[in-house]
Amino acid sequence: MSDLISYQLEDGIATLTLSNGKVNAISPDVIAAFNAALDRAEQDRAIVVVTGQPGILSGGYDLKVMTSGPQNAIDLVAAGSTLARRMLAHPYPIIVACSGHAVAKGAFILLSADYRIGVQGPFSIGLNEVQIGMTMHHVGIELARERLSKSAFHRSVINGEMFDPQGALDAGFLDKVVAADALQASTLAVAQQFKKVNMTAHRNTKLKARKALLETLDAAIALDKQHLG
Repeated sequence: MSDLISYQLEDGIATLTLSNGKVNAISPDVIAAFNAALDRAEQDRAIVVVTGQPGILSGGYDLKVMTSGPQNAIDLVAAGSTLARRMLAHPYPIIVACSGHAVAKGAFILLSADYRIGVQGPFSIGLNEVQIGMTMHHVGIELARERLSKSAFHRSVINGEMFDPQGALDAGFLDKVVAADALQASTLAVAQQFKKVNMTAHRNTKLKARKALLETLDAAIALDKQHLG
């Protein structure tokens, strides 16, 4: 489908594979490709699997764009936040097969999915914004507040603490950790389990359960467009 995000549909499961350099940087073009892939998956009525390259899901936003001017940074974060909101409200289940590191926006992709599987190994998962001199944006704060444990929220958002896969599981970034060579099979097993779910009930319950969060994110997106911090 795209050089940046490939699309493979098999047996009702759409696999979206990020491929943008060695850290899978999230750029405006990657976000556009991601949205196009979700459009196609919705048309295919498919369960979605998002994954990256061996060893990394994503290292976060493209720093070249983030440092190219305040408006470019604001626009990229707004597009990424809108994508996160879309993932949270997507009518079909979204599984992230986290193949290694997931940093900053990479970790927010985990927080925007319905089920997250990570792999064992020397990988870092978390929100490093304050480590690199960035004040956390409103959407990031609210998404982390909703999906992480209270203790991990403060350690992650305010302190910039990074977690190994087991720590990420305990914090709330992941739902399961498996050996790297078991990631594909484990992801397929979760997708097959989701096939037993009534998709209309899934969609309606998801929207009902996340109603307050989605409304909070809408307000946060507007705030971040005014001032990123």
